[in-house]
Amino acid sequence: MGTPFRHQIRVRWNECDLQGVVFYANYLMYFDVAMTELWREAVEPFGDMNATGADMVVAEAQISYRASARFDDELDLVASVLRLGDTSMTTALSVERMPAGEVLAEGRLRHVFVEPETLRKRSVPDRVRAGLDRHLAE
Repeated sequence: MGTPFRHQIRVRWNECDLQGVVFYANYLMYFDVAMTELWREAVEPFGDMNATGADMVVAEAQISYRASARFDDELDLVASVLRLGDTSMTTALSVERMPAGEVLAEGRLRHVFVEPETLRKRSVPDRVRAGLDRHLAE
């Protein structure tokens, strides 16, 4: 079983409503931050993906909310690759309040790999498989 990827952030005021509670849509942004940082650590800088002939698009997003994050909370963004298929990948993500590890939100993202020019599905590149292998949950 692979090691989950972790990335820490602090809640900024612009991510909150007037009561200092993180606005619900920002949890998907936190998922995106986790994916970007996972990609940087495991494969390459996210912005370099197109130059190598591959891109990925979100095909499905699912999220469940457990508790609220608040302004200035320290959060741990956690990502584990659940599945690397022929043309897609599914990632489990969670947002946890530090230091106790209380799960605030959890969900899944399914990305489909595409050719940048045509947006047609393509196979998962070998370098991506090799890089993400250490974060594969199964």
